[in-house]
Amino acid sequence: MLYPQRFTQFTREHADTVAALLCGLLLFLGWFALHLGALGLAFLLLPAAYVIGGYESAREGLTTLFKEKELDVDLLMIVAAIGAASLGLWRREYHLIIDGAILILIFAISGALEGYAMQRTERSIRSLMSLTPDTARLLHQGREEEIPITQLKVGDEIVVKPGELIPTDGIILSGYSTLNQAAITGESLPVEKTVGAEVFAGTLNGYGGLQIKVHKPAQSSLIVRVIRLVEQAKTEAPPSQEFIDRFEKGYAKVIVVVGILLATLPPFLWGWDWETTIYRALTFLVVASPCALMAAIMPTLLSGIANGARQGILFKNGAQLEKIGKVRAIAFDKTGTLTTGQVQVFQVISVSKYTQIDVLQTAASVESYSEHPIGKAIVQAAGNLDWVGAVQVQAIPGQGIVGIAQEQQVIVGNAVFVQQYVTNLPDELREIAQSLEQEGKTVVWVAQGNKEAEVMGIIAIADEVRVETAATITRLKKLGIEQIVMLTGDNEETAYSIAKAVGIDRVYAQLLPEDKLNVIRRLQQQYQTVAMVGDGINDAPALAQASVGIAMGISGSDVALETADIVLMADRLEKIAVAMHLGRRSQSIVKQNIFVALGFIMLLLVGDFLGNINLPIGVIGHEGSTVLVTLSGLRLLK
Repeated sequence: MLYPQRFTQFTREHADTVAALLCGLLLFLGWFALHLGALGLAFLLLPAAYVIGGYESAREGLTTLFKEKELDVDLLMIVAAIGAASLGLWRREYHLIIDGAILILIFAISGALEGYAMQRTERSIRSLMSLTPDTARLLHQGREEEIPITQLKVGDEIVVKPGELIPTDGIILSGYSTLNQAAITGESLPVEKTVGAEVFAGTLNGYGGLQIKVHKPAQSSLIVRVIRLVEQAKTEAPPSQEFIDRFEKGYAKVIVVVGILLATLPPFLWGWDWETTIYRALTFLVVASPCALMAAIMPTLLSGIANGARQGILFKNGAQLEKIGKVRAIAFDKTGTLTTGQVQVFQVISVSKYTQIDVLQTAASVESYSEHPIGKAIVQAAGNLDWVGAVQVQAIPGQGIVGIAQEQQVIVGNAVFVQQYVTNLPDELREIAQSLEQEGKTVVWVAQGNKEAEVMGIIAIADEVRVETAATITRLKKLGIEQIVMLTGDNEETAYSIAKAVGIDRVYAQLLPEDKLNVIRRLQQQYQTVAMVGDGINDAPALAQASVGIAMGISGSDVALETADIVLMADRLEKIAVAMHLGRRSQSIVKQNIFVALGFIMLLLVGDFLGNINLPIGVIGHEGSTVLVTLSGLRLLK
């Protein structure tokens, strides 16, 4: 029973190839029967070759015709083949039946080759789906229980042994190991992780056992989002492909009209015989069909998407791969993008009435509700202190946060924001804050009070510039990016200090989310195609407005990840240059493919009108160009 099952599976997986092989065999036997003069046998074998080789194309063509009321290339090929066979029967020149069968055979072989070519891209994309195991070891009352990952809940604790795949995103509770994250983030070297570190589904555990706490639903894990977005990218046609699709529908109608005219007018205008006229009209239907043009774009873009996914760059659709290659200006958020975002409290300075502990406790009471890296740094610094969470907390993106703690209103934020609630800022703190900001530190002011709030002190936050930032900016300038700017809600001194260190000349500081949006709009008026790189909730409007929004995959907020068009899975800025190179290379290959496709069509049309090609040669040229263009698009898989 094993062999029949394998045969059935093989024929199902390679149906196009099996059909082409059977068509070829029947065609050969039919030709041999004609050669021997066995017309009855030939007339049995050759129609079978037509049916087996052309069934799928006829089915697709008729479905398009009746359901969408549109003509497509598949139907034109079948019409040309049947026309050649009919002409052969009418004139009793049976070699024309062979010509039609050869057309069907080559079309079937071409379809099989295109299918295999596209499967390479499909396999590259589907390999993402094999990165997560189906089950996880749940730790329950000290015992391990293997359950499907779909049953995992937030708060569950799981065990991952050495050499196993991480089943879902989580936080390490105990253990130390190195994790291979190449499949998710594109990082070539294993990363060391221990207690408190986040791990991602689909990464490979090294030599150490880990106990992990599930902190988000399994269906929300990074790898599941990647798979969902890549699958979505496969089904969304970019504007260029949509244009080609619209062009093909109109072009097919033109081919039919011109084909009918070519099949009827030449005998009256130039005295051609009907056999020559109809034969050239049928050849015209074949060589003028835009198969190669239809295959010029999507294989290339899908290959680029698969290539990017392997390198930790997630393109949400082919349109963004097209656009990233045309970017002329790029804007960067500062915190969490140009910098690591892993900020720490550098210094706490209080006014004489309060202590440093008072300032930290008060700030932590409201910042514990904030998702901003600065808020997390303050809460971490106040971790061992005794503080109570505030109520009625309201965050104002890019400015600060307010709330009620111990019946007192607490205000934490930048100087401009805090000044809305206090009468004045102490002069001595102003001078200290200015000095710290000139050193590149971010200064957070802390105030409290109901009717008239008073300043308690300031907290200086230090944020490290990413190691690769300066090199990335230099690389982008070499790629010809005309304008690189920094957008930040931080103060000008801090912003200019970091901009100078990384090589950015133009800085927009103290921006609200809507201000970032307006800057992007102004850049688009000047440079048309503009990219925005960010990671936070306050970057979301600018990411949405930008021609290409690029989000940091690890440090980025959920809103930023959903809004962006491209996600850098490992938060590595140098991948932006890689993405731009992919985009530009994809555009170059698409242009080459279109040139080759149109060139072949023109050459074949000229050959047909001059009478220098027959139907089989026309089919070989037509289908050969289609396969060539498809294989050319797959170059981006490398």
